[in-house]
Amino acid sequence: MNEQIVILDFGSQYTQVIARRIRECKVYSTILRYDTPAAKIDALAPSGLILSGGPASVYAKGAPLPDAGIFELGIPVLGICYGVQLFGQFLGGKVEPGQKREYGKGTLTVRDAACALFRGLPAALQVWNSHGDRLTKLPAGFAPVATTDNSTYAAIEDRKRKFFGLQFHPEVVHTPRGKEILANFVHAICGCGGNWTMHNYVEQAVAEIRAQVGGERVILGLSGGVDSSVAAALIHKAIGGQLTAIFVNNGLLRAREAEVVREVFGRHFRIKLQYEDATKPFLSKLRRVTDPERKRKIIGRTFIEVFDAATKRAGKAKFLAQGTLYPDVIESVPIAGNPAALIKSHHNVGGLPKKMKFQLVEPLKCLFKDEVRLLGKELGLPDEIVHRQPFPGPGLAVRILGEVTPKRLDILRRADAIVVEEMKASGLYYKIWQSFAVLLPVRSVGVMGDERTYDFTIAIRAVESQDGMTADWVKLPYDLLEKLANRIINEVKGVNRCVFDITSKPPGTIEWE
Repeated sequence: MNEQIVILDFGSQYTQVIARRIRECKVYSTILRYDTPAAKIDALAPSGLILSGGPASVYAKGAPLPDAGIFELGIPVLGICYGVQLFGQFLGGKVEPGQKREYGKGTLTVRDAACALFRGLPAALQVWNSHGDRLTKLPAGFAPVATTDNSTYAAIEDRKRKFFGLQFHPEVVHTPRGKEILANFVHAICGCGGNWTMHNYVEQAVAEIRAQVGGERVILGLSGGVDSSVAAALIHKAIGGQLTAIFVNNGLLRAREAEVVREVFGRHFRIKLQYEDATKPFLSKLRRVTDPERKRKIIGRTFIEVFDAATKRAGKAKFLAQGTLYPDVIESVPIAGNPAALIKSHHNVGGLPKKMKFQLVEPLKCLFKDEVRLLGKELGLPDEIVHRQPFPGPGLAVRILGEVTPKRLDILRRADAIVVEEMKASGLYYKIWQSFAVLLPVRSVGVMGDERTYDFTIAIRAVESQDGMTADWVKLPYDLLEKLANRIINEVKGVNRCVFDITSKPPGTIEWE
């Protein structure tokens, strides 16, 4: 795979969306830290470079700044929002706070139709802005090509060097023709042909894994979810028996989770599978804990302890493999390590204790969930695994609000199994992003038969999403909601009320904790 676009991440919440749009053009894109040395970028021989947006001001102390050598690589460069201001900062222009901030929808007027970025597009375009600073002086060699009401330099170009800057965000859906702008950059300007497929990715990833691992052994923590399952299949394809997958049953799994994992990977794929039943230590440490972040941290620490002991039993290995995806990284890493803002902690991301001296293998860290599913199909994984709905690393613990107890786990596991069963029967399970049950620490009065009850409430959650970054609630049919509520209340002892969650992300998150 020769053609690729490198994206430097300056902390924009949309960096991963840029990567998506490039891949939708059938061109491979890879995301690197903003301070990646120019020599390292040059060694990748990219066809073009994109500088992402970001929350900082280029002139502020401690602002994330790139290696100045990136402007000497001789390849096309596209700066988006913060990225266009980097041209001003590094190449002799000027960036200042805008007299008027520009957020939300705006109208872009293309003044120079000869600019290759806007080839085939109308003179007036709806765009999405999100910035307070703006260019007030262009660097030498640049010319303005488009304007908005608030910006004379909404799009700029140095035609000779093939440097382009956009003050707006072409990658978001609120810029309806933005994908065409990016396609013009990738195809017309960078000369990429658009031949990248998931088959290409498998070949590239296998070669990279083999080059990284050599003849050493690899340990992988297998959860049974899509991400770790696809990572296991991919790494097994690359190095075969050098891989040992460790499956930790933390007691917080869905119904039949352990059985399915052992069947698919142990008996079908014949991957070396080490099963660890750690239900007791996990539940013991979660006793009387109600704060969601404390739950995640306890589960993370306990997982490391259990996993550390398991790796010693597995034998000496140099590498640890994880099924980390790019949205996991972008939502989990604070500005000190990556400019993206911390949203919530993930127990499988964020570093291992020093005593676990592994090097990481993360073959999926530049992929999105839908791409991982395509990769799983390419590798021959069954639909039961590939099209499973996402499941949080801390398991059912973050779907039980309040204390996690064996009794509450049993209630939730039974309710959740009914949700999965009925969603599959309705044909909706594989069509939406996620559907599951949540156990609320809310007890209410009910009547069952002629007796008064005082039992728990189950919330039903169903959302649609492409990559988990944003989500909207699914308008489930009334008859399905009725069936779910009736079955849960009738079949799950300890529940006498069901509610349906109609919150989107944002403002809520997909999970309740």
